[in-house]
Amino acid sequence: MSTGVVLLNFGEPAEPERDRVVDYLERIFYANADLEEADSEEAARERSRKLAQRRAPGLIEEYEEIGGSPLNGQAQHQAEMAETVLRDRGYDVTTYIGTQYTEPFIEDAATQAMADDVDKLVGLPIYPLCGPSTNVIALDELDDAVEELGWDVEQEAITGWHKHPTYNRVRSENIADFAEEHDLDLHDEETVVVYSAHGTPQHYLNEGSRYDIYVEEFCEVISAVLGIQEYHIGFQNHENRDIPWTEPEVEDLIEELDAERVVVEPISFLHEQSETLSELDVELKAEAEEAGLDFYRVPIPHDDERMGELFADLVEPFIADFEPEYYQYRQCQCRDKPGTMCLNAPRE
Repeated sequence: MSTGVVLLNFGEPAEPERDRVVDYLERIFYANADLEEADSEEAARERSRKLAQRRAPGLIEEYEEIGGSPLNGQAQHQAEMAETVLRDRGYDVTTYIGTQYTEPFIEDAATQAMADDVDKLVGLPIYPLCGPSTNVIALDELDDAVEELGWDVEQEAITGWHKHPTYNRVRSENIADFAEEHDLDLHDEETVVVYSAHGTPQHYLNEGSRYDIYVEEFCEVISAVLGIQEYHIGFQNHENRDIPWTEPEVEDLIEELDAERVVVEPISFLHEQSETLSELDVELKAEAEEAGLDFYRVPIPHDDERMGELFADLVEPFIADFEPEYYQYRQCQCRDKPGTMCLNAPRE
């Protein structure tokens, strides 16, 4: 049996071209249009377009500053690593990249998998911490693409997976290696560890999203592995709409720290992108230094060789002849669709 594994991602424009950036932003705003009331679909699209045009200049400036986003290239490398590992394990697997807001889109990945005549399709969002605007929407879009194609294919869906032991080991060891490289003592009272997580609108949490819980428990476990007793969690919010977001914002948190130095770990990111290379390395660094702090940002371990093993482990139960529950998979709580599995749900 041949299997297509679609690694679902956010995507970012590789080049700071205005038309591409505006289209990219418009897709994001429209996908989250339910955050604001609109009289019609046309009104929601118009609002999304205006928000995109307003946000575009600042984002273009960020892309120009970092030389374009490396996200898509890093995601492609991860897909290649996963395919290599799975094939080495004896599985007939092809991996595809499907991104929500830039090419190659999720529908492009589905179309190519159909053309390759795979027997099964597995959707794996490359977002470790499950959220409604990332993992859930991405899988919904994959389902929609398959339906639009009229493709009768067996499908499997995976959502949250931050509890996988290999992933916890990769992230904790990456922090430890960075600290050693820069001669940092993470237990020094003058050194503060800040986990910076991607923010989310409070609306989603009120609707039942457990994203904030996943962030907190993941940071707690990583800290325990590293022996860190005290740490802080801040959120990178994108307040383009006048709605409440997760708190505290990482910028406000940094301003209040009483220490000599801060070590920032981008805990919910799996690739280097504008939110790490610009928002953290440029903007947050400037604010930290203005507050008198030495600033250190832990790089994303996107090219760690174990990432291929991790993704292969996550997918393997769905292509091998055993039940995913053996690997502690359970029905997802975040995506109310039978057969959607994750590592976050409690055992019954």
